[in-house]
Amino acid sequence: MTRELTEITVVGGDKTGLIARVTSLLFERGINIEDLDQAVREGVFRMTTRVDASELETSRGELRRALAELGRELDVDIQVRFPSDRDARRIALLVTKETHAPEALWEAEANGELADGGEAEIPVVIGNRGDLRTLAERYDKPFYDVGDGNGNTDEERLLDLLAEYDVDLIALARYMRILSPEVVFRYEGRIINVHPSLLPAFPGAEAYRQAKDAGVRIAGVTAHYVTTDLDQGPVIAQRAFDVPAGASVDDIKRRGQPLEADVLLDAVRLHLADAIAIHRGTVHVREDVDVDAQLGLSPAAIDANPDEPVDGEPLSRPEPAKTGDD
Repeated sequence: MTRELTEITVVGGDKTGLIARVTSLLFERGINIEDLDQAVREGVFRMTTRVDASELETSRGELRRALAELGRELDVDIQVRFPSDRDARRIALLVTKETHAPEALWEAEANGELADGGEAEIPVVIGNRGDLRTLAERYDKPFYDVGDGNGNTDEERLLDLLAEYDVDLIALARYMRILSPEVVFRYEGRIINVHPSLLPAFPGAEAYRQAKDAGVRIAGVTAHYVTTDLDQGPVIAQRAFDVPAGASVDDIKRRGQPLEADVLLDAVRLHLADAIAIHRGTVHVREDVDVDAQLGLSPAAIDANPDEPVDGEPLSRPEPAKTGDD
C-alpha cells in the first residue's frame, strides 16, 4: 500500500491535554504519526504532525469533519493537508512595492519554469499596500490589499485569503512586514522569504545600508524559510556579489536585486520539487531528487577559490628543474 504523508497543524491557545486529544483521534482512525513538533510563542500554541494516512479507516472528508469538530471544542484551528488532493501546487505571493522579485516568479510561471517536473500556479497576490495592484492585474492575477494604509497587515483577512485559495506555499517577494506567530505557525515550513544580505549578517531592515555602513567588500542575498525569529529561519540558498569601493546604497541595491529574484525563484522551485527538507533547523537537499538550482556560489566562482595552503598539508610546489650537471 502506498505511503502518504499528510500534514496536520493545530494552532491556538495552549491547553492541557490538547496533544493527547488530537493524537488519540488520529490513532482511533488508523493513522500512524511519523513526526510531531510543537512550540509556543507569544501565547500562541502550534503543533505540526506528519502522519501516514495510507491505512486511514475513514474518508478524508470524515477526518476533516472530526478534526474541525475537535478544533471547535478546544477553541483551536486545525488544518489538514493531503499532498495528493490536487496536481498543481498553489503559491500565494505576498508583496509590498518592489517589482523585481514578483515579476521573476510571474515570468517563470508564464514560461512553465516555476516547478521542475510538476505543476504550480500563483492564483493570488496579496499586498500590505496597493502599489503593485496594476502590475499584478497586468499578469491577470487577483490582487488584495490587506494593509491599513500605513503598511500594517490585517492578518485575519490575510489568513482568510490564504485559506480561501488553499495555498501550499507562501512566497514573500520583498514583503516589508513581519508575520506574527498566528500566520507563521499555520504555514511553518511553507513560507519562503528573500532577504538582502548573507544571513546571519545584517538581519532586519535596511540590510544594504547595514552592509555599506559596515564597509563590506562582498555582500549578498539569502532565501530562507520563515520562522517566528526574525531572519533566522533555515537557509535554502544564497548569492554573493562584489561591493566596489565607494559604492552607494543604491549601487549595492542595483547589484543585489537581480540576485534576490534569482535566489527566491530557485528556493521556490526546490521546495515545489520536494528536493529539500528541514532537519534540526537546517535545510538538507534530498539525494534522490535532481533539480537544477544554485545553492551557493556559481561554478566559476568556486573554481576561482584557491585550494591551498591548508593546515597540515604541504604546498604543491613544482619539482626543481634539472640542470646538465645532474
